[in-house]
Amino acid sequence: MPRFTVLCRRDAYVDYTARVDADTAEDAAWIANEQFEEQSWVRRDVSEFDACLFVTLDEEGAEIEGTECGKLA
Repeated sequence: MPRFTVLCRRDAYVDYTARVDADTAEDAAWIANEQFEEQSWVRRDVSEFDACLFVTLDEEGAEIEGTECGKLA
């Protein structure tokens, strides 16, 4: 029986936090946005949702068109 590689892609948010020195909360968010690469981001949490895609991959790892299924909402 053949064996295939199937990708499962879940809809999710990945949360990160960083400590930012700033005068106000608004300034902290602005600095984090403007200086994103300079911050030390720490992974905090992953929130998954119901949407989920399954698709078979070819030998090169590309998605095979027409094999998609799952809850795509």
